[in-house]
Amino acid sequence: MKKEKIHLEYLLNATSRNIIWSAISTPSGLEGWFADRVVSNDKTVSFYWGKEEKREAEIIAIRAFSYIRFRWKDDNDDRDYFELKMTNNELTNDYVLEITDFAYHDEVDDFKELWDSQIETLRRTCGF
Repeated sequence: MKKEKIHLEYLLNATSRNIIWSAISTPSGLEGWFADRVVSNDKTVSFYWGKEEKREAEIIAIRAFSYIRFRWKDDNDDRDYFELKMTNNELTNDYVLEITDFAYHDEVDDFKELWDSQIETLRRTCGF
């Protein structure tokens, strides 16, 4: 069964692109909202949740102050990825965090709820 693409957008009340970029692209930033512990070794990033859960991802694309794209190493389909992308509306100067992910049809709602929860944590920890 093929996964379907999920695209979510979250408006962030942020004034600094540096803070957003750090939160989505550095181990310390990701530890604040995405995982309990994050270890980066060049293009391989290890994410830890609790004492038992660990997943490794490869950074497959990155553009500073724009986006970072990961592919889970244990994913069977090389076309699936998750991407964290920041955009700025020049008229309003608002920042938007766009998330692209892939999930099986019966898991799409769960994935959306998980991302909603993660973004709420991001907003709390970074003051967005």
